Amino acid sequence: MLPRLASIRNWIFDLDNTLYPHGARLFEQVDRRITDYIARLFQVNRDEAYRIQKNYFHTRGTTLAGLMAEHGVDPHQYLADVHDIEMDMLENNAPLAAAIAKLPGRKIVFTNADEIYARKILARLGLGDTFEAIHDVHALNYRPKPEPWAYRHICDTFGLDPHECLFADDMARNLKPAKDIGMTTLWVDNGSEQADSAERDHIDFATRDITHWLHEILEEA
Repeated sequence: MLPRLASIRNWIFDLDNTLYPHGARLFEQVDRRITDYIARLFQVNRDEAYRIQKNYFHTRGTTLAGLMAEHGVDPHQYLADVHDIEMDMLENNAPLAAAIAKLPGRKIVFTNADEIYARKILARLGLGDTFEAIHDVHALNYRPKPEPWAYRHICDTFGLDPHECLFADDMARNLKPAKDIGMTTLWVDNGSEQADSAERDHIDFATRDITHWLHEILEEA
């Protein structure tokens, strides 16, 4: 193992645009379905629905959190609707599965999505048996990343020392609360979010290809 990562015993991975490339454009489908859901809910056009959607995303962490808090939306019904998407573009990633299998210690998915959706994606990627657990939005009691509570909650739930954890996410903003409690952070900089130099202090590692990065650190042993 890369000497700088010798203390890592727990490997925590975001799901969307992290374990598969942003180029798969999977989340674009989800994004469109969220917009359509809001348009129906409020009986507004798609432009106004998109504005509402992104306002909640930026102020609440997820659109769902805002819809629940202010409009009493049922999370199970909402998630079933917005996650009803095609996944044919996802391919089995045997090299990623092999790399994660070689990592020492525990492996957990930490996602603002739900477990049903996550398991469908992991199965398509050939990662169905790779992770010990999926810590999803239901487990988080709908208090999603980047809310600091969410990071403490995953550590408390699984008995993790944050100083022995690496957390990988494609959203740079989701890494800061992890870094604040002592986690090592990996930004999967694949185009889903940009971070300027002033926002990089909480990022320990960055990669455009998580599969390549994992094989690279393992080869440093």
